[in-house]
Amino acid sequence: MNQTTSNFSKLPAAVRGAFFMILAGIAFAGVNIATQWATQVDGQGATAVAFYQYLFALVFALPWIWREGRKALATNHLGWHIVRVVLSAGGVQAFVSSLASLEIWLVIALTMTSPFFVIAGAGLLLKENITMSRIVATVAAFIGAMIILEPWSATFALTALLPILAAALWAGASLITKFLTADEKPATITVYLLLLLTPINAVVLVTTGFVVPAGSHLMILIALGVLTAAANYCMTRAYATADAAYLQPFDDLKLPLNVLASWLVFAYAPSFNFWPGAALIAAASLYIATRENKTA
Repeated sequence: MNQTTSNFSKLPAAVRGAFFMILAGIAFAGVNIATQWATQVDGQGATAVAFYQYLFALVFALPWIWREGRKALATNHLGWHIVRVVLSAGGVQAFVSSLASLEIWLVIALTMTSPFFVIAGAGLLLKENITMSRIVATVAAFIGAMIILEPWSATFALTALLPILAAALWAGASLITKFLTADEKPATITVYLLLLLTPINAVVLVTTGFVVPAGSHLMILIALGVLTAAANYCMTRAYATADAAYLQPFDDLKLPLNVLASWLVFAYAPSFNFWPGAALIAAASLYIATRENKTA
């Protein structure tokens, strides 16, 4: 195990960052499947699902917090943690609400507008080098998402604005995550997200009616919590390893991952336009990976 870890650490940062972002995408696909099952199949409310999702994620992080002690919460940027969590909370509520009424592949396609916010913020706020290859890859991936979405069609609804809102809020949270990784451990950043997000979601839940899940409802929410903790940790490790702008095309891979998962679980079949769009997204990810690895 130690030899494997040592060999992995010797890989270029671009490769390790892409690896963790892809792992995060797989975990988030599981999160989205569990969320849609809880809301559309079990009939649970979106605010209740959002609350228990992060509550159980926090529960599974408690052993690590106990083992690490006070240093698990050591930070010089408490204010930034709070801002990040507020943005994340808004994104979670908007995203879960959209999953309760839209198909997964459509929701994920719309959240792919987030790279525009991330790349702009990475250049303006983080002073990252926004190369032409990064811009080309991100624009190509976005065009692929638009081919899938068909925003000009008659079926385009106002509810589609919810995942776009989530994309904007999460882009801000992602930029703060990248900023925090310069000084703090990925696990600490993840723990603060879970610690602060849970009470915010609780306040939202109280306003809509508090419920206590049981039976199969409880089991799906526990699974949702485990996947949420794993996904956020992998994403934070990715941002701690590589530039935020570089990682965005790999984040786009979650679209085909979610489509595959929703097809296997719910038998949701995407439209014909999905296939050329997904191919364009995959090509953009392969292109940026090749360019960045050559540079490394």
